[in-house]
Amino acid sequence: MNILAAIRGYAEMLQEDLGVEQTAITDSLARLVMAIQTADNGSHSAVSISDSAIASDPGFILAVDDRAENRELLARYLSRSGHFVVTAASGDEALQTLAQADVDVVLLDLIMPGMDGREVLRRIKEHEEWRATPVIVISGQQDMEGIIECIEAGADDYLFKPFNPVLLQARIKAGIERKRWHDREEQYRQQLERNEKFIRATFGRYLSDEIVTDILERPEGLELGGDLREVTIMMSDIRGFTTLSETLAPAQVVKMLNRYLGAMTDIIMAHQGTIDEFLGDAILAVFGAPLQREDDADRAVRCALAMQAAMADINAANLADGLPQVETGIALNTGSVIAGNIGSERRSKYGFVGHPMNVTSRIEDHCAGGEILLSDSTLQKLDGRYRVADRRSLQVKGINQAVVVHRLLEVES
Repeated sequence: MNILAAIRGYAEMLQEDLGVEQTAITDSLARLVMAIQTADNGSHSAVSISDSAIASDPGFILAVDDRAENRELLARYLSRSGHFVVTAASGDEALQTLAQADVDVVLLDLIMPGMDGREVLRRIKEHEEWRATPVIVISGQQDMEGIIECIEAGADDYLFKPFNPVLLQARIKAGIERKRWHDREEQYRQQLERNEKFIRATFGRYLSDEIVTDILERPEGLELGGDLREVTIMMSDIRGFTTLSETLAPAQVVKMLNRYLGAMTDIIMAHQGTIDEFLGDAILAVFGAPLQREDDADRAVRCALAMQAAMADINAANLADGLPQVETGIALNTGSVIAGNIGSERRSKYGFVGHPMNVTSRIEDHCAGGEILLSDSTLQKLDGRYRVADRRSLQVKGINQAVVVHRLLEVES
């Protein structure tokens, strides 16, 4: 089959070079091609290169065959059609070429010494970066079991030797188009991934990661509305910040505030809290929405303790920059609120509405510098052991009933 393919291929190329003019040579070539077709039991139609042409975008073709005449014949055929062709004499050489270049179509012989075509095909289709590359098997073997085996292994097509050049061009055109579609889809997918990372990184500066994920991954993520959630609410701010800001230059105020908010944000996110918003020097955070966990109240308490502990480093940095030391008060309260997208179709935010939000704000008004006050409702939800003291009953504005709070000291060992 290899010999017949080489003779027929060179004969047809000579026919094309000579054109349609009838000479003794062209007549001999025609009889030679007919004889080869007869020897091949008529399994291939007498179609020459000049009889029909398949228009195709130029592609990067890898021809793999251990016989030099077959590689040369394929390279000549395809180069005349505008393709860039590289050849490989073995399976190992073919894999090296695939590792170094973006190949559009592989033309693969099956019978080769060493690594045969079936093994090359298997490795191509198992490789994450190569598996989309179309592989056209060209073989003298015409048994149906072998053809089925190659197709099941991932071959995109199977041609017999001696191959019909026009049919080969059609197969290559289809392979190049499939590869182009795959490449465009891959570029589009990568662009989507880059866009999503940008969106997550950008919106992550304004919303918690959980809220961004909820918006991006759920179709209803942007719909207005909410549901009832039991959450632990945290409110924190710097004591006397308004007075401090009046004595400092604007740049100093911003520097001190950003240092404080940056450190607090990292701590809250490390404890899986959702930052609702910054109100000047105040921080409003919630534990339990959009994702609810069994230890929401405990994480809120540990977060508050970590925030107060971090104030020593913040104040050390303030002193080094000639800025005043600051103290914060933190309030914790647990209750049921409406959590969801609040606002209008043009502008909305993920927020929280309900009586417990107001109660938390009132508790925070009673916090001294360096103090953590937690409501009785939060204390009842804690699973961990904590030292608390100074039980108080607060009469707060806008709330008829007294609010019972406790001063949080530390985690019990």
